Amino acid sequence: MNIDASTVKELRERTGAGMMECKKALVQTKGDMDAAIDYLRKTGMAKAEKKADRVAAEGIVVAKIAVDAHSAALIEVNSETDFVSRDANFKEYAEKVVNSALMNATTDVATLMQTKVDGQTLEEVQKQLVAKLGEKIAVRRVAFITTKNHLGSYIHGGRIGAIVEVTGGDTTLAKDIAMHIAATRPQYLTGEQVPAALIEKEKEIYSAKAAESGKPAAIIEKMLAGQVKKFVDEITLVGQPFVKDPAITVGNLLKEKGAVANQFVSFAVGEGIEKKEENFRDEVMAQVKGSN
Repeated sequence: MNIDASTVKELRERTGAGMMECKKALVQTKGDMDAAIDYLRKTGMAKAEKKADRVAAEGIVVAKIAVDAHSAALIEVNSETDFVSRDANFKEYAEKVVNSALMNATTDVATLMQTKVDGQTLEEVQKQLVAKLGEKIAVRRVAFITTKNHLGSYIHGGRIGAIVEVTGGDTTLAKDIAMHIAATRPQYLTGEQVPAALIEKEKEIYSAKAAESGKPAAIIEKMLAGQVKKFVDEITLVGQPFVKDPAITVGNLLKEKGAVANQFVSFAVGEGIEKKEENFRDEVMAQVKGSN
């Protein structure tokens, strides 16, 4: 069946699928535009299912504060390659995800994926994007904060992001604190939040090292206390030197401004995901064998 170029172009504009896929869909459905759209959606979902078990450790992190400044969302959307994460369609999808997280006030990915954008669920939009870009794409996690206090957000290079709630101070301070969090990635807000088991583990390590020094027990005890404090400061927001002025800690900065950091969330693209190590030579040989 002869399908004219204008029909193929119309289908492409309506679905975002590739030219060859659009032509194939129109041939399969004998030129029926609505049937071709359904065909592309079905085949797109099938392709998405096949890619579901792939490793997606690249992607972007997006943060957004609502217009009323009372809520903020932070999301991570993954792709298989950095190339796809820079694609305009991928970035547009990530914006839809973070906007939906804000509108629906959710921290649950499964719930988020069932929210609708322009009549389609995010899951449906994602499957269509997988078919278009040819890679596994997945919303990995979402954070949401709602408050009457100040909110700050910061994204570094699209790969590391943070949102923070601050009582007192102003929005500039909140943004500075968010920037600091993105830069240093503290694990906890204050020393009180550091698990006792983690501190005990560090004490054991320092005690073993100090015992080898042969110094008196009283001196070792002081050394141990100092090392533990240093460790706790390094992993807590309030104990860290402020990135814009290392002469003061974040805790002292907040105190000077009459402010308190209440909570924060920070994401880095792909952290904790075990990336598959590819052997390029073996991959090429496998492709060569497959083409014979």
